Amino acid sequence: MSDTGAPTPPTPPALPGPPPSWVAGRGGLVLREPGPLARTLTAFWAERRRPVPASTLILCGVVGVAGGVLLVGHAPGLGAALIGLLVWAAAAPALVRRRDVNDAVTAVLSIVLFAVVAVRDAGWVVALCALVAVWTGVVAVTSARSAPAALLAPLTWAAGTVRALPWVAKGLETLAGSRRGQLLVALRSVGITVGLLLVFGFLFASADRVFANLMPRVQADLLPGQVVVGVLVAVVAAALAHLALAPPSWSDVRLAPRAPAKRGEWLLPVLALDALVLLFVTVQVGALLGGHRHVLETEGLTYAEYAREGFAQLVVVTALTLVVVAVAARRAPRESEQDRLLSRLALGALCLGTLGVVASALRRMDLYVEAFGLTRLRIFVTVTEVVLAAVFVLLLVAGIRWRGGWLPRAVLQVVAVAMLCLALVNPDAQIVRHNTTADLESTLDVDYLAGLSADAVPAYDQIEGEPALRRCLLAAASVSPATGIGDWNLGRERAVQVLGTAQPATDARCTSDR
Repeated sequence: MSDTGAPTPPTPPALPGPPPSWVAGRGGLVLREPGPLARTLTAFWAERRRPVPASTLILCGVVGVAGGVLLVGHAPGLGAALIGLLVWAAAAPALVRRRDVNDAVTAVLSIVLFAVVAVRDAGWVVALCALVAVWTGVVAVTSARSAPAALLAPLTWAAGTVRALPWVAKGLETLAGSRRGQLLVALRSVGITVGLLLVFGFLFASADRVFANLMPRVQADLLPGQVVVGVLVAVVAAALAHLALAPPSWSDVRLAPRAPAKRGEWLLPVLALDALVLLFVTVQVGALLGGHRHVLETEGLTYAEYAREGFAQLVVVTALTLVVVAVAARRAPRESEQDRLLSRLALGALCLGTLGVVASALRRMDLYVEAFGLTRLRIFVTVTEVVLAAVFVLLLVAGIRWRGGWLPRAVLQVVAVAMLCLALVNPDAQIVRHNTTADLESTLDVDYLAGLSADAVPAYDQIEGEPALRRCLLAAASVSPATGIGDWNLGRERAVQVLGTAQPATDARCTSDR
């Protein structure tokens, strides 16, 4: 009893996550339990109190110093690729202890994708590979197995970074509190060492030019940027390590199962869409087999009209069909073996028909490229269509046994492999080779070719039959040689070698005889 005579509410039981709260109800105070989202977020945030090994703090600090030195003041190159590998150092032990082959493969794909920055100079290729590398990296380190967890990987990364800050701060506080004397001795020793090296290194460098060229150059104006970037890289390494040690519980969350629809209710729209898709594919067979003849014989139909007017719509159809298949698979009737067989056949026919739509879209793009040449956008949308086709093949495989738990990560791995293939084929060089050798219906866009990256320079040098165009494109290329390991790049290195032996152009204007 309280002092006022009112009954004292009982002490709420201890529950994981946030404590329950008392709210006013019709019959008095009512105990309100925390919801699943609140419990999940509270458990995730509570991991910030996890003990931090001193080795992890030291390793993150070393990676941060390396990031500041190799990234600031350098063009993206080998230095960035090395940092993309080193940030995994603190997370690697936890991944090894997990012994999950799928996570290991996804992490390796992430590292290799980020390493493209040391191979290709084309900014659009590097940016796409880096984006997919970050996405796959978060999925690997958190062992995300469901579609929602894979799609929400960027939010998981942001939450993990915020959680890692107090985790690192607590680790530093604990380290300084328990080993304050040792830390001060180490800092004093490091300070004295750096001071001696700077003084004697400056004197030796002033006395001998050869020795001076061997010494790293310290630029005071880069120091603030190096400090900021170094701290950010260290935080990235710490966030990866913490997510690997304590992945969020929502990585395994799956959508709640829905009650299956009635067979007639479900089958009518799916079969209707099957019929429409298969009818369209049947109509396209003539175009797929006829190729140029179909385009030329159709009254008033040109290459541009045939390819441009239909390609975008077919891409949208492919993406929408993917959504329809995902929704239909969740609501598919599966109470009996006959229901499951009908669901497999209906959805399988839809996937196979959509593959025919993809083939039609790719054929349209092929005709368009033959007539008007390759561009970066045309290469990108072609790769997108191929990825969507691969996803439908994976859906067909998953539908055989009606098990798709492996599907989300497999789709992400397909995207990663597609980006790696895009980087390996060197799209900028392919654009030059195709557009300078194909019998195009339009005038060669020389200005577009001249604006490509250093990856295209070796292809410039291989142009045959038009020496003036070759010399002019080479003269228009401007590539700076690497000044160290930080900005070394294979594409730029090859371009520098070609430009070093190229014959200069006699005419400043780039033109083509075609």
